[in-house]
Amino acid sequence: MISHVNVGTNDIVAAQAFYDPLMVRLGWRLRFFDAPAGQAGWQPATGRFPLFLLCLPFDGGPAVPGNGAMVALLAPDRASVDDIHRMALAAGGTDEGGPGLRPHYHPNYYGAYFRDLDRNKICVCCHEPEETAAP
Repeated sequence: MISHVNVGTNDIVAAQAFYDPLMVRLGWRLRFFDAPAGQAGWQPATGRFPLFLLCLPFDGGPAVPGNGAMVALLAPDRASVDDIHRMALAAGGTDEGGPGLRPHYHPNYYGAYFRDLDRNKICVCCHEPEETAAP
């Protein structure tokens, strides 16, 4: 249903460095990075789409976050949510809500929120129940 999501940046090199380890942790791979053109994109390891794209704005103006806009990235498990939130903050992102259950969405919704270096709001979430350890 979704082909791609595009997030604006003012510094493609810094944004690519910020997002690359997060996307790798999600199991995505870098599809392209063209610093002179101001573009980077990732795709799922096992498919071509959807794409997560970063770019300098085409109009030449500054990239600014939208009020109410957010991109939510699907994590395979709750540990990935924890890791990605921690990694994002360590890389200079700002906290918008730490990892945890959000039962007002649904009983198994586990998510975390942060803003990237350009202040874009990003969520990473898992909809699966917590894995139980084997006895």
